[in-house]
Amino acid sequence: MERYTEQSDGREQAGRREPGIVDKPWGREVWYAHTGRYAGKILEVDAGHVLSLQKHLVKHETMLLQSGRMRFTLNDEVFEWRPGEVVSIPPGNVHRMEALEDSVILEVSTPELDDLVRLEDRYGRAD
Repeated sequence: MERYTEQSDGREQAGRREPGIVDKPWGREVWYAHTGRYAGKILEVDAGHVLSLQKHLVKHETMLLQSGRMRFTLNDEVFEWRPGEVVSIPPGNVHRMEALEDSVILEVSTPELDDLVRLEDRYGRAD
């Protein structure tokens, strides 16, 4: 998978996340914006990896699958997610993504970052 090359530690300062790259067990996040109105990042998910089964208390996410192929769980619905398709996830909705191929997701959300509730996680990070 093509990777972005800019390096940063993605630190949060004064309640805002600095632009940068954050390695994750499933791939990595490339943060490009975090303001008082929205947060923007690119998720690069390696084939075969699964993100947490999770929900947010306040945060609303909108995601576009740029490339790859994923299995998406939204509440009780499971569907195959293909490039060009957009998923909107209002607060309180349980969701999970599984990469069937190396995948790139563009995510824009409301700016809340600390309201994640992990219900299940393959990497030992569940609440």
